[in-house]
Amino acid sequence: MTSNVNRRLFDVALEPVSGSLFQPTGFPDIGNALFQRPVRNGSGDIRWEDSLLVESAQSMANRLEGTAWDASTETPASLFDGLPYVRVVHDADDSYLTSSRTEAHRLASAFIKDASLGGEGMKAVIKERLRLQDDRPLSQRDVAAGVFAMDPFCLVHGVFFAEPASVWPGQPKVLRAVTGVIEAHDVRRADSGGVKKDHVRHSLSDVEGGTAEGYGTVPFHRTEWTAAEIVASFSVDRAQIRSYGLGDPATELLEAISLWEIRTLLDGVLRLRTACDLGPLADSFSDQAGEPLPDAASLEADIRRLIPETADLVGDGQAIEVRWAGGKKRGKS
Repeated sequence: MTSNVNRRLFDVALEPVSGSLFQPTGFPDIGNALFQRPVRNGSGDIRWEDSLLVESAQSMANRLEGTAWDASTETPASLFDGLPYVRVVHDADDSYLTSSRTEAHRLASAFIKDASLGGEGMKAVIKERLRLQDDRPLSQRDVAAGVFAMDPFCLVHGVFFAEPASVWPGQPKVLRAVTGVIEAHDVRRADSGGVKKDHVRHSLSDVEGGTAEGYGTVPFHRTEWTAAEIVASFSVDRAQIRSYGLGDPATELLEAISLWEIRTLLDGVLRLRTACDLGPLADSFSDQAGEPLPDAASLEADIRRLIPETADLVGDGQAIEVRWAGGKKRGKS
């Protein structure tokens, strides 16, 4: 068994909710991510098994973050009221653009670092709040405290301030504390096809506009897959969360958020693509050490209790609204 002192590791068996086939993720110029994994038997011998990456770590990070965001109101889920985040509005009309909860690079997003807060550029604001200085080593505790005060979720999902050292000395980086991935093991191809049929235009020989424009009847093929097992694996790095040095309430809160996101994702509709709709085989989940994953209600109660206890780190906990005036136009070469 794996100790749960430094990490919580979950392996959750999934299956297609309808039929037997599923569509894994694909990548440009690569297609489906087929690989072989080593499987060790009781005597220690290894055999290699065809497997597929169904959902990548970067995509799962987006899905986990999405559980805490209300897309209908473009605000965080109400459970997280009292925790700050950076909200970007357009300087021209105050319309909402994006946020540190939805941007791929979070606090290091171009829309945030090129925005301003109270007339001051956000690059300077971030440098000051993370206490970054030339000729001084990075203080991981100062970085963590500064990030927590702007958006605690960046300490869960990571952020990399990759500007040159002249902008952000030391280029601080926070790794993901929660990671997820979905793999399928012992896979087999399922090839099929279909046809896009045009009931109006029956001939393309003497008219303008062909299949490239969407006219005509076009046959196509597709590849789906079956698998002996599909597994969603999650890791919550407790040691990393403790290393921030933010005190017990903040440490417990970040872990509770991580577990809540996992639980909410598993309890929800795990439809990754049109032809990839998965669901857990069980209703309850335990980590590799046998410790149960709490239900959503218990985790929500913990989060509501812990948020007020972090007031010394987040102040009023309101959204930090910054203004983005538009990217600079490139000069002609």
